[in-house]
Amino acid sequence: MKKITAVLLILLLMGMLPGAVGEELTRVRVSEVTHSVFYAPQYAALALGFFEEEGLAVDLINGGGADKVMTSVLTGEVDIGLAGPEACIYVLLEGHDDAPQVFAQLTCRDGSFLVGREKETFSWENLRGKHIIGGRKGGMPEMTLEYVMKQHGVIPHEDADVDTSVQFNMMAGAFIGGDADYVALFEPTATEAELAGQCVVLTSIGEESGEIPYTAYFAKQSFLRDGADIVQRFTNAVARGQQWVYEHTDEEVAQAILSAFPDTSLEVMTRVVARYRGIEAWNRTPVMKQEALEMLETVMESAGELESRVEFEALVDNSFAQRGTEK
Repeated sequence: MKKITAVLLILLLMGMLPGAVGEELTRVRVSEVTHSVFYAPQYAALALGFFEEEGLAVDLINGGGADKVMTSVLTGEVDIGLAGPEACIYVLLEGHDDAPQVFAQLTCRDGSFLVGREKETFSWENLRGKHIIGGRKGGMPEMTLEYVMKQHGVIPHEDADVDTSVQFNMMAGAFIGGDADYVALFEPTATEAELAGQCVVLTSIGEESGEIPYTAYFAKQSFLRDGADIVQRFTNAVARGQQWVYEHTDEEVAQAILSAFPDTSLEVMTRVVARYRGIEAWNRTPVMKQEALEMLETVMESAGELESRVEFEALVDNSFAQRGTEK
């Protein structure tokens, strides 16, 4: 019996038994546009071991903006990017060799909230004559904000000053330490700043803008081809994360992803998860709809950032998402 136990222990340590401690995982490098509860299904999939069950170890880094995420994908610094699909549209229209394609959609609305300095009876008319930190020019947060403003009759750069000079990950600090009247912030930054008495969350930009494929995973076509098995397993884990979030309560989701936000309390995390669930921020599956992409292009055109539309099939490869959903 002792000999058998010893052999089993050796096999476990060597990774020769299914699910063994030493079982080798395939590393996948992923750059996310920012670190936000907005991507709860991804963090749930990581925390609950869905990627590991697919044989993957995910190295996740904060890219600090869609432009930086795209650069890291194009240069091969990472395998997969998580950012707004507009980054892929820009590269595709430039005629870039091996242009990245979207293979899985994570969120379906703008995840930012308009934040002010004090409590007010909010109306978009309140933005007239004010200074708003909107984000990087040509980025989805800034373009969606401007689109919503126009829908409410407030013309950016005419009726209100929209500042596009502040980098995405510097917006909260610029607002708190500056003289802007409003800023668009993601969670949990918005709620944490509000609880610290530094601002007041006024309204959801995503609720106003409607359904848009706001954040998606993409990779160079060569990686989708040569690493197809890795991409499929990655997508399977994302799909499971999306489904799990929809099947569990706000507190259960908050508890699951809390380790990804060590400086955030469970109470705040639960509140933020509820806020995102309330606006239906997460896509139920990784499949991107053509009409949703067309809405995104409408927003880009409204911002003056899109000269011509792209073919859906050239930008999106839904085959991985469809198989991941069927699994």
